[in-house]
Amino acid sequence: MRVNRILLSSALIVVALVLQVSVLARLHLPGAVPDLLLLTVLGLAMVYGHVGGALVGFGAGLLADLAPPADHAAGRYALVLCVIGYLAGLIKPETGRLKSATGPMLVVVAAALGSTLLYAGVGALVGDTAARQVGLGSLLFSAAVYDLLLAPFVVPGIMALARRAENDPLAESGSAAKTTDISSGWLSSGTGLRIGSQRGGLRVKAARARVARAGRIKGVKRL
Repeated sequence: MRVNRILLSSALIVVALVLQVSVLARLHLPGAVPDLLLLTVLGLAMVYGHVGGALVGFGAGLLADLAPPADHAAGRYALVLCVIGYLAGLIKPETGRLKSATGPMLVVVAAALGSTLLYAGVGALVGDTAARQVGLGSLLFSAAVYDLLLAPFVVPGIMALARRAENDPLAESGSAAKTTDISSGWLSSGTGLRIGSQRGGLRVKAARARVARAGRIKGVKRL
């Protein structure tokens, strides 16, 4: 199960990062760049939970920090996605399935705004003033709009792949075999008890019949 999570998360993160750097970043849209990597982390976090979301977010952010053409300090985006993945994983339902799309869409908007603010805040601490030059307001608005428009095409598919990878056929067959063995054991033991009770009942009935016959014979002799 853990191996499936690692392999799937790694593949999805690499594909998302390549598409974001080679395609989305070259569209030259006004304001922010659509964050496909953030949406991938959100989709995985809402299936894996807060711990898995934090680990996936940290790995994805660290890969984005080290991949060219990154021009910021390493670990900056890793911190941002780690926090976002942890918070997004907190809304994971116990059944693993969300009842409506309203919750995920709100999570996408909150994550887009939160990641932009957190990234700009960490940049201000290390002396990066790029967010001030571009305009923080336009960055927040464009990030929320772009991610919200892109989310319906990304997040449901990511969540479906993650749920499918969680259903390990080997684990299911093993658990089914164990259940069958346990149930067959219960059935056999239950059958044995029923057979034993039936045999005991037959013995009691036979003994009663013998006593009744003996009483009848003695009664006849008395007469």
